[in-house]
Amino acid sequence: MSVSIKRLVIDALKPREVNIVDLSKALCQVHGTQEADVVVTEVDAKTETIKVVVRGADIDYEGMVKTMNDFGASIRGVDEVNIYRKGVT
Repeated sequence: MSVSIKRLVIDALKPREVNIVDLSKALCQVHGTQEADVVVTEVDAKTETIKVVVRGADIDYEGMVKTMNDFGASIRGVDEVNIYRKGVT
């Protein structure tokens, strides 16, 4: 049996010039992701704190981290995770 990530809530910091629509679209392209929500929770001179919620059947966490890094965002922590076992009857 294998386990899959179904939902992730990530606390991150991103540069202000990065558009959250573009970031959300890119996150939704990560393997296994079906939905991506990005909310700005705090604004500073050069950065924004964001809360990212992604949902899907089998989210690729490493792909999520790479995509966020590609946009200049740094993950401060994973606040929530929902994992399930595949093939349980």
